[in-house]
Amino acid sequence: MAPDTITFDEEARAAGLLAAQNSALALFAECERLIRPGVTERALSREIHALAAGMFGVKAHWHKRVVRAGANTLMAYDKSPPDLTIQDDDILFLDLGPVFAAWEADFGRTYVLGNDPAKLRLRDDLAVIFGEAKRHYEAHPDITGAELYDVACRLAEEAGWEFGGDIAGHLVGEFPHERMPDGKFRSHIRPENPERLNDPYASGQKRHWILEIHLVDRTRRIGGFYEQLLTVG
Repeated sequence: MAPDTITFDEEARAAGLLAAQNSALALFAECERLIRPGVTERALSREIHALAAGMFGVKAHWHKRVVRAGANTLMAYDKSPPDLTIQDDDILFLDLGPVFAAWEADFGRTYVLGNDPAKLRLRDDLAVIFGEAKRHYEAHPDITGAELYDVACRLAEEAGWEFGGDIAGHLVGEFPHERMPDGKFRSHIRPENPERLNDPYASGQKRHWILEIHLVDRTRRIGGFYEQLLTVG
């Protein structure tokens, strides 16, 4: 975004991000009815793209659409696993980055088909661990990216899971959001980021963050994903 169009009204920026997330929540509610056995991940992704455009007017996704089922739920965002077909008793997650009214949303949820207790516990633990990590961030205003990543890993282990992501979140904002120098590290909640998450951009704007929780059980070959705003809501 050009410097003369940057919004410095922090309440308006937070409201824009929250409105985008609320729109993503509504989109996911519609996407849930598309989830069914017998459809491939890529086919479901195409159906979601069409639904987002047709029902919500989404013209851009600021990152690739991620649909992962079965053993692919073990894979981190940057992987490109083979296209799997959703099974009757499957676990799967969606990770979408739709843009609403020039604001980026980034939202992830996990779904279970069937009644497998381990998969259901995994799905339910995601929101719990997200909430605990968010409360820790709010209680420690000087926390760094590396420290919050460690917190996410610890919470996962205490719940009996492994943290499956190389990162536990990233920057989000107006589309396209401002990039940090050495962005691979400073734009992410990850072990290599020693900076405080609440430090502002060079422009003086507040940095807003997405928190993402990726839990895996490599023995059962299942994983789950939960993602939404850390700094708003």
